[in-house]
Parts: sequence; structure tokens; C-alpha cells
Amino acid sequence: MTALAEPRTPVRAGWTTLLFLANLGLWLAFYAPIQVLLPRQAELLAGVDKEVVFGAVTGVGAAVSVVVNPLAGMLSDRTTSRFGRRHPWTLGGALLGAAGLTVLVAAGDVVTMTVGWCLVQAGLNTMLASLASALPDRVPVTQRARIGGLVGISQMLGTVVGALVVTVLITGLAGGYLACAALVVLAAAAFVLRTPDAMLPAKPAGGLAAAARRLWVSPRRYPDFAWGWGCHFLINLGNAFGTLYLLFFLGDAVHHPDPETGLLILMGLYGATLTVGGILAGALSDRTGRRKPYILTSCALMALAALLLAAWPTWTSALCAAPLLGLGFGIYWAVALALLTQVLPAAPDRAKDLGVVNIANSLPQVVAPALATPVLAHLGGYAGLFTASAVATLLAGVLVTRVRGVA
Repeated sequence: MTALAEPRTPVRAGWTTLLFLANLGLWLAFYAPIQVLLPRQAELLAGVDKEVVFGAVTGVGAAVSVVVNPLAGMLSDRTTSRFGRRHPWTLGGALLGAAGLTVLVAAGDVVTMTVGWCLVQAGLNTMLASLASALPDRVPVTQRARIGGLVGISQMLGTVVGALVVTVLITGLAGGYLACAALVVLAAAAFVLRTPDAMLPAKPAGGLAAAARRLWVSPRRYPDFAWGWGCHFLINLGNAFGTLYLLFFLGDAVHHPDPETGLLILMGLYGATLTVGGILAGALSDRTGRRKPYILTSCALMALAALLLAAWPTWTSALCAAPLLGLGFGIYWAVALALLTQVLPAAPDRAKDLGVVNIANSLPQVVAPALATPVLAHLGGYAGLFTASAVATLLAGVLVTRVRGVA
């Protein structure tokens, strides 16, 4: 198929498997540091100020991702390499992310830690921009929720496998970072070397300046894209409120005797139900052609999980909330990715526009720590934080009802 054509031929199992593994490596390298390694390193460097340092490092890194993702997408949209439009950015992003993880190994102060995490965010968001475009580039609309469900499962599984790797298989901080670096490069290389990538015969007219001006997607001209973006932002904001401080929550509020093991158990429950939700919702959504009812269901489930933790900060409550959150997030990711690719403004700007969508993934990583710090200190502690998570998630459901072009 040509680079800009609307895909019609269903993708095969081999291509889908390699895309799944590439995303798995990406999310493992992203979430293992965020869930375990960065909090551990923040505690080693800052002691009682660990929450402040962790929030500052992740916030600055997320700010980098907000800029890099759409820019990398824009550049890949214009790439005429004989290796394809997307593959050079997938592999290059993985290598840059691995370099950042290596910097974190040697980080003996907060500044170096911040620089390393910014490099990780720059590299992994470059890789994310190119991989996200695979859905509208290669997958027909009638298959997108099923493939989107697998992408969502890869995100979850990356979280679980990453936690397993850095808490059970490799317990050292340096070894954990290096393992993440090796796995993301291997996963990216497998996808790049074993799958085709359509070449763009000539650069789009107008030059980089014109392309940069198109980074802004007008809500007036493309209201469905704007409502979908807003829904995606609020879902990820609610998820960030609920997960960024989960390790600290288990230790400080639940008083779990082994917070890292507790986190691993919760992620296992979360992952199992996310897999079920993603597979079932993806198949049903593609069969019916409907997206919004599934997203509304997912918002309700995730909000309920957050309210359980807000009302009852106990280990039993966490064991109930984790599978609810997983089921809701699995349903959401399967169907939301399909919906978002159906409201993209123009085929020549797919990766750039998905980069704008991915800002809704990364911007909450900037906003959430800034809002979470006063909430934890003055507005109810963890109960207030999980209540904020529920409110953001329910508001996301309100916004998706405004999308008119997708059922």
C-alpha cells in the first residue's frame, strides 16, 4: 500500500505480534522506572523529600515529552528515507531512550537524575510517535479496536513485566535501568527489521515552517478531535493521580509490610482484567462499529476503583480496586485508540496529529505532580488524591459524549 492511502487489507498475526512486542518494550522502559526505579532513586537521594524530588523529576521529563512527541511525529510524516517514514524514528528513539537510562545508572544527584529522565522521555516519546501511527497507517477501521486492545494490553503488560524485572529478577538500581535499556532496543529492532514501512516518495509541500504551523489543530474546524483529545487527557490525568504515588500509598497509608511486593500483586490483578477487558471490548466494538458506550462503561469502572481507595485505604480495598481499574482501562484503551484514529484531521499528518493526541498522555505527568503535592499536603491526603482521580475520569465520560462523528 502507499504511505498515505487508507488501509483496507487486514493486518496479519506476525505483524501484530511484532507491533505488540515493540510497544511492550516501550512501556516496560517507561513504567518500570516510573513505578519502581525513580521512586527508589528519589528516596536514596532525598530521603524524606522523596515525593518532592520524584514529582519534580517526572514533571520536567513529562514537559519534555509534551514537546518531543508531536515534533517527532511531524518529522516522521515528512521522512523520505529508503527505510521508510516511521522505522528510523522507532529505532532512533529506542536508542536515545536507552542512552537516558544509562545516564540514570550513574546519577548521583537530582540534576543528573533529571537530565537522564529527560533523555528517556525524549527517546521513548519519539518511539511512541512512530509506533502510534502504525494503527492508522496499516490497520483498517474494522480491525482497529482489536489491535488497539492489544496495544493497551502491551502497555499494561509492560508495567507488570517491568515491575517483575526490577523487583524480582534484577533487584539492583543500576541493573534494573540497564535491563530496561536492553529490552527496549531489542523490541524496537525486531519490529523495524521484520516489518515493512511504506516509503514517502516526496516531502509534502510547504516546508518545515508550514508543517510546524499545522501542529495546532483547531477545535473549531475539528471539534470531534478536540473532544476526543479532552477525554483522553482527563482519563490519563485520573490515571496519573491514581498510580504515580501508588508505591508511597502502599507504604504510608496502607502500611503494607512490603510495598514493592504489594505493588507487584496489584499490577498482576490489574493486568489480568485489563487483558480481558481489552480483548472483549475490542472484538465487540469492531463487530458493532460503536465506540462511545464502551468508553462510558470504562469511565464508570475506573472512577469506582478510585473511590474505593479514597474511602477505604486498606489492602483489601486495593485488592478490589486493582481489577476494577484494569478492566476499565482495558476497555478504554481498546476502544479509545480506534475512536481517536477515526477523528484525525488529515492522512498526511497522521503521526503529527497522533503526537498531539499523545500530549494527552504525557501532559498529565506534568499536571498531576503539581496538583498532587498540595492535595496530599492540604486537601485530604491520599483520599483527596483518589477522589480527584474519580472526578477527572467521570468528566472524561462527559466529554466523549460530545463526539458526533463516531457512534
